[in-house]
Amino acid sequence: MDYYANNKEETYRKITRWMWYISLGGLGAILLSFFILSFTNLPSVQQLENPKSEEASQLFAANGEVIGRYYTENRVPVSYSELSPHLVNALIATEDERYHEHSGIDFPALGRVAIKTVLLGQRSSGGASTITQQLAKLLFTGQAASNMTERIIQKLKEWIIAVRLERRYTKEEIIAMYLNKFNFINGAYGIKAASEIYFGKPQDSLSISEAAVLVGMLKNPSLFNPMRRPDTVLHRRMVVFKQMQNNGMISQEEYDTLRQLPLGINFTRQTHVDGIAPYFRMELAKDIKSILERKEFRKSDGSAYDIYRDGLRIYTTIDPDMQRLAEEVMAKHMAKVQNAFWNTWKAVRKDPWEFTSGSEHEVPVSIRKESLKDLVRKSDRYQNLRAKYLSD
Repeated sequence: MDYYANNKEETYRKITRWMWYISLGGLGAILLSFFILSFTNLPSVQQLENPKSEEASQLFAANGEVIGRYYTENRVPVSYSELSPHLVNALIATEDERYHEHSGIDFPALGRVAIKTVLLGQRSSGGASTITQQLAKLLFTGQAASNMTERIIQKLKEWIIAVRLERRYTKEEIIAMYLNKFNFINGAYGIKAASEIYFGKPQDSLSISEAAVLVGMLKNPSLFNPMRRPDTVLHRRMVVFKQMQNNGMISQEEYDTLRQLPLGINFTRQTHVDGIAPYFRMELAKDIKSILERKEFRKSDGSAYDIYRDGLRIYTTIDPDMQRLAEEVMAKHMAKVQNAFWNTWKAVRKDPWEFTSGSEHEVPVSIRKESLKDLVRKSDRYQNLRAKYLSD
């Protein structure tokens, strides 16, 4: 009787042992598959060292003043040394407290999230993505996948890319790359454009409060959009202030003062026609495109530079002060001339583009309409849209 009981117990132990082997082996196989897949389609060394990022070309007057930009994405990069210290402090305090202590992956933060999420069931346990991982996502992996399996593989890739980025760039370069790459929406690509559009000033002149607003947008620019959700942005700014205080970047007194301040948004949407000499810039763009097609001005790979994407610096001999005076005089007289033009045609109830008098010296309607279409095709907006959607 004891023999059969012992034999049965031994058989049960063997079955249990093999079930554990199979379960752990299956789990190991799954983890190994994730690990192997995470190494597929990774960016090459060349891509890591030369990440793609569309940059606006800047047009300079004779005195060095920027008088316009050509772009599909209004992005002008700034170096780390040019960044506002308030921006850097707010960024590190809010997004990556141990930024200078890790090499791309913050393992203590990962452990915290795992414990709170898995063991305590807290969904809002905070993120563990470092600034470097967020840069890897912006540059290479894109938006988070909806499928859980794909998301795990994507996250593993971000870790690998983050470590590789840390090996190739300094901490300062990574911060600058991240802030330059981020899309702050409303046409604000990168921190320079964001500062100009939301606060009407250069980014190196931002106050602590203004820097906190922009850093707060990094979590979710649509949710923390100052133009649509000011109350939500105020709350998010408070979070940034609190993180800065917790990390010793501002005092309790500064925190108490800053939290009372209004957002101070000075929204100024930027367009291609902003600034002086818009017609000059439009004609100049055509000449520049023609020049860039020439063999001696092509890139090392043989392709032509793109005036809207390659961040060119174009210098002209135009005198900005004289140009402004000329435009002021033109605007003053054009108002009278244009008013007389419209009053004349309004009186006869005719469309100047289609009216025919029968005179032999009259410009044919077809030519007039074609001229109107030509003006549309020459417009900066048309050229920008064509470059963006019909470049191929």
